[in-house]
Amino acid sequence: MAKKYSNAKLKQFRKSIEKRMEEIAEDMGDIHDGILDNGNDSEGSSQESVFSVHMADAGTDSFEQEKNYLLMGRESDYYKNLEIALDRIDDGIFGICKICAELIPEERMLEVPNATKCVGCKEKEKLGLV
Repeated sequence: MAKKYSNAKLKQFRKSIEKRMEEIAEDMGDIHDGILDNGNDSEGSSQESVFSVHMADAGTDSFEQEKNYLLMGRESDYYKNLEIALDRIDDGIFGICKICAELIPEERMLEVPNATKCVGCKEKEKLGLV
């Protein structure tokens, strides 16, 4: 099995991941507020009066609402992946490629903390070679 990251490096990764999780939680709060407040500021855009507004405005409101739900889902999925990364730190397997069992470069783990494969193995996987 490959080398593991030192405890000091793992603490650094944990701190970085926890910071990202805080940022994501704030972003999800903003998106949630946007979903709840959608249309409350403009006259005639509530569900009861949707027929009194222009069709294009209603379509734009629906698009924005759908976009917010998609963003919320995406952020939620990323948050869950970061939680899993924290679990991998606890289990002592953080930063070890699932395929080749080599240490994933620190730069990649700082940029993509939920990565479970090194770049080479990820590319081979995408090409169907693994």
